[in-house]
Amino acid sequence: MTPFLKMHGLGNDFVVFDARNKPVSLGREQARAIADRRLGIGCDQVIVIDKATNGADAVMRIFNADGGEVESCGNAARCVARLLMDETGRREVRIETEGGPLVCADAAGLVTVDMGTPRFDWRQIPLADKVETTEFRLEVDGHAFDAAVVNVGNPHCVLFVRESPDDLVRSAGPRIEHDPMFPERTNVEFVQISGNDQLRLRVWERGTGVTLACGTGACAAMAAAHRRGLCGTRAEIVLDGGPLTMEWQGGDTHIFMTGPTALVYRGEIDLAGLA
Repeated sequence: MTPFLKMHGLGNDFVVFDARNKPVSLGREQARAIADRRLGIGCDQVIVIDKATNGADAVMRIFNADGGEVESCGNAARCVARLLMDETGRREVRIETEGGPLVCADAAGLVTVDMGTPRFDWRQIPLADKVETTEFRLEVDGHAFDAAVVNVGNPHCVLFVRESPDDLVRSAGPRIEHDPMFPERTNVEFVQISGNDQLRLRVWERGTGVTLACGTGACAAMAAAHRRGLCGTRAEIVLDGGPLTMEWQGGDTHIFMTGPTALVYRGEIDLAGLA
């Protein structure tokens, strides 16, 4: 039997395995079975913590609910950072991900993650064709969206909407995720500007679907809004699971995300039996 932790950040939930002392063999089919909310444990992402070889405190691998391995996850980074800080007694840790290094620090019980520098070149997203990434028109099934794109360790398409996005998230979200414009698929954010540096955000996550929160999605939404002058250098991003605080000075500076973490329970699972 293999031990695991069930954790979440604002309802974006994870099954976390620690492979630093004992290897955890996890493939696409096993990750998908674990994430299944009826037949498995149930989660948005499966996380594996492994030893780092470059001076970082740990490596974090991320599997979406469809079993695909992805580059970065902000809410999971906070959860893993909280585990590492509680374990070591330190107030700052560094986590390596496929999307780049994440430096995380304690913030009066919350966790702040340095998510690095947002990237806006169309080739860095990546996109199939060149567009003005700050603002362009995206047409999907007869609906024209006011869109922006950004990479914050993984690709995001940010849509600024006036009406409630509740229906659009499930109808347009999967269509945009798989649009040919995004050769590596994309996360999709539906953003309403609430004013006073507050953004209301709903997310369709690549490989997972609708989630209660998305840390990288909040980073992407804030960066896209700030580039348009729709918010200042500090903003509150209100997701279905609650608020995250974002800070970004613009340009080539790093973007910082602050939010809570929660340990729900500990358990064991027969990984071999999942095959």
